[in-house]
Amino acid sequence: MSYTITQHGMSERRACGLVGISRSSRRYKATDRDDALRERIRELARERQRFGHLRLTVLLRREGWVVNHKKVYRICREEQLLVPRRRRRRLRRMAHAEQPALGRPNQSWAMDFMQDGLADGRTLRILTVIDRYTREALALEVDTSIPGLRIRRVLDHLAAQRGCPEEIHVDNGPEFLGRSVNTWCEEHHVLLWHIQPGKPAQNGHIESFNGRLRDECLNANWFINLQDARRKVASWRRDYNQCRPHSALGYQTPFEFAGTLPFALSNLNTTDRSRPQGYPNGALACGLDPARDLQTPTYNSAKGRCEC
Repeated sequence: MSYTITQHGMSERRACGLVGISRSSRRYKATDRDDALRERIRELARERQRFGHLRLTVLLRREGWVVNHKKVYRICREEQLLVPRRRRRRLRRMAHAEQPALGRPNQSWAMDFMQDGLADGRTLRILTVIDRYTREALALEVDTSIPGLRIRRVLDHLAAQRGCPEEIHVDNGPEFLGRSVNTWCEEHHVLLWHIQPGKPAQNGHIESFNGRLRDECLNANWFINLQDARRKVASWRRDYNQCRPHSALGYQTPFEFAGTLPFALSNLNTTDRSRPQGYPNGALACGLDPARDLQTPTYNSAKGRCEC
């Protein structure tokens, strides 16, 4: 319009009158009043590179921002911060028997193995154990080799803290088919539930968890040695249990959903009947070792995460 006014030597008043708009509308320049919010979203996106706009909205609201998820999405789109979606092939699957609904902690666990590498080329194996109801990461055992006896020690450690589950879902890996794991389940009256070969969707909870672990921890870190890998994986597990909002839990953390936040060491030997089933004698919901790993999470609003 400015070019038309200059070309024809027409006044702004007359040109606006012919077009049918006010001069204030013609002079209006949009201003962005979300500079502080935009900068905070950029900071959170740099720290949480695999978080989408919904989880970023949850983190912002924890810090006190009054913000709608649609505005966060718009800003992320303008700043090119949206996480690319992975397009999955639609496969036709045969129907299988439905699993019983989950209704309490310690009702059903799931185990699986993951594999990565160290900087020196050695193979890194990770045993993942979760509670299928609360989505808690109960254990992430990291080593270059994890045989059946090592799995048995991990289960003994968890059973001493939380009690035994009613069932454990696993695939058909050799470690889970071996004598050690089967003997442990028989001794503790735990049902060992093997999925059908070639159907990982039957153990979808652990597969989804492994995807998050791969995306947010293994792919985002460089492991110098075994000790470095254990430290970074343990840090990610604490963050996952205590700080990371989980969409399947209504964007609560597993600790918030279970209603069992960490508490003082003095309470570990007292029985509290107000806690949900599956946490005997005040055992921690996260599966941490009270004598070694218990730390009270402190939420750092400036960084948008817990510092444990």
